[in-house]
Amino acid sequence: MHTGGQQSVGFQNEQASIREAVGTQTEIRKKRAPTLYAIIIIKLLKGLIFVALAIVIYTLSDNDLPAELHHVLQVLRFNPERKFWVDLARQLGELTETKVLWAAAGTLIYSLFSLIEAIGLMLRIKWIGWMTILESMFFIPIEVFELVHGPPPDSNRNAHPILVVTILAINIMIVWYLLKNRQRLFHHHGHERNAA
Repeated sequence: MHTGGQQSVGFQNEQASIREAVGTQTEIRKKRAPTLYAIIIIKLLKGLIFVALAIVIYTLSDNDLPAELHHVLQVLRFNPERKFWVDLARQLGELTETKVLWAAAGTLIYSLFSLIEAIGLMLRIKWIGWMTILESMFFIPIEVFELVHGPPPDSNRNAHPILVVTILAINIMIVWYLLKNRQRLFHHHGHERNAA
């Protein structure tokens, strides 16, 4: 009779340790990652903006682009006769429909990278985490170069330094956060499959 009581206590201890282990796994799953959610939102917005841009570029491919620019400038109450707008209209006039369609296709493909990253980060897929790190790392030297040397002389880009610094800071934050937290954010899926 004495051994039956010991077995009962042993069984209860075993059940308690199982409940404790399950409770710990539940707590791990419930851990929030607000910075990861912010990265996901940034990637989703970036992807959606570039999808919209690709659609706009595609719809304008067979239009008279300088006339469209002139109309938009008038609606926005900008002076279309300023040198910047005249130069931009001249360059838009030199674009062929084929070049515009290629630009739309390239913009759409680039947008898909951001959307895939956002969805993959939501699902916490490990290789997507690495893809996001590498994509963000790729742009850091370009942004630093542009801050130090300015935009290339043959380009018409005049990105404001505050915008470049903001994008640089976001990319550095993404790389740092995902590298620092990659085990916690992405590694647990493999452990769940192995435990099952």
